[in-house]
Amino acid sequence: MSTLPIGPLVDATPRPLPARIRLRGQYVELEPLHVRHAAELWQAAEAGSEAGDASWTYLGYGPFVSEAAMTAFVGDFACGHDPMAWAIRPVTTGVVSGFLTLMEIQPKNSAIELGHIWFSPRLQRTRAATEAMYLLLKLAADDLGYRRLVWKCNALNAPSRRAAERLGFTYEGLLRAAMVTKGRLRDTAHYSMLADEWPAARARLQAWLDPSNFAPDGTAKSPLR
Repeated sequence: MSTLPIGPLVDATPRPLPARIRLRGQYVELEPLHVRHAAELWQAAEAGSEAGDASWTYLGYGPFVSEAAMTAFVGDFACGHDPMAWAIRPVTTGVVSGFLTLMEIQPKNSAIELGHIWFSPRLQRTRAATEAMYLLLKLAADDLGYRRLVWKCNALNAPSRRAAERLGFTYEGLLRAAMVTKGRLRDTAHYSMLADEWPAARARLQAWLDPSNFAPDGTAKSPLR
């Protein structure tokens, strides 16, 4: 019998693929992305404004020059199974204001990525934004049983890197010159969260999202990280 070191035995049962289901939290509702969301997304994008155009900086698409262009993109993007996209509808406004996806879905390896996250200016730095990410992580880890949750982003995207750390992801390293995005070379920062790390992260997120954690003016009393 070989004495070479090998990894631990695990449950190798392939994990289920995510389904296009509606998810509801306290502050946000996630709806499977559909072309009917395009008009609301176009309004939320604040096209031509500095904040609106900046929200697309690190994505491989956008900003869009017209509602028709946004609609064409959403219609195509919504029909994919990997990435699988959800529209983000905050409860307070009732208006779709962003989207996010589960992607790089590997049932046999029990690995799945939270990515293609676009938050419009009105959604950024809100409870709804944080809860939207929490709901998909919970779906992947608790409901589908994925062992490895992944977060990747442009290494220059400081807000995305801070978000990964706030959510409980661990930095794994930098993939240098990993891809070209909008004609520019991109280094990619890699983060992960494993199954045995998720319960602590879930508890922190639930505590932060609890209504009692917010002052009357909406300010969080305790930080997430």
